Amino acid sequence: MRINYNYIKIIGLLLLVVGLFAFSKHRNSNRNTSEPIIKFFGENKLFITEATVSKLLIQNQQSVTGQPKEIIDLNELETALNSNPMIKKAEVFMSVNGELSAEIEQKRPIARVNTNASYYIDDEGSFMPLSSNYAARVPLVTGSVKKNDLESVFQFAKTVDEDEFLKKHVIEIRQNDDKTIDFKIRKSDFVVHLGTLNQLKKKINNFKAFYQKALKDKILDNYKLVNLKFDKQVICTKI
Repeated sequence: MRINYNYIKIIGLLLLVVGLFAFSKHRNSNRNTSEPIIKFFGENKLFITEATVSKLLIQNQQSVTGQPKEIIDLNELETALNSNPMIKKAEVFMSVNGELSAEIEQKRPIARVNTNASYYIDDEGSFMPLSSNYAARVPLVTGSVKKNDLESVFQFAKTVDEDEFLKKHVIEIRQNDDKTIDFKIRKSDFVVHLGTLNQLKKKINNFKAFYQKALKDKILDNYKLVNLKFDKQVICTKI
């Protein structure tokens, strides 16, 4: 009987590969998770700290650090992070050697409500709590404001945030009981009555024209009320 050594070599090689794979899988599954590497993306200041993020990375009611890699549920960790009202989006990754990474994008506030409750409105119109680590320099929102009904305030705050002139000058946004909007600007005492958000772009252009003319004539301090609710004119009430 003639022995085919080539077959023996192939079988031996296959057994070796299977053995190495099983050993590698066993060794990999027994790796423990390292201390999480936390990365923040975007230009926002740190409203939420690395320490806070680490405390949210919990598996089986304890920190993920040092736990076996095979029991870590990345979806569960992402859900925990994304449920935090400071976080806009979070993604969690695990490398083959058990290195856990979390990438965090924080929410970006565009206005701060200061009524019977204090909180931010972010750039998507959502609630965002204040942070003990950093205070954003954004317009204050006062008046009749409810956390579950922020649409009108948000739409005007978004307009302010996206307009270079308004962002530089507007310091306070007030929502009245009828949901009309007033606002105040930096270094001036008069109130600007915007009215509803109808014809908003035209009203803002009217205000910019008024402001530039009054600034040039040095008469901004002569007024106590600037009324923009009529989209074809600006009506001013003198002191």
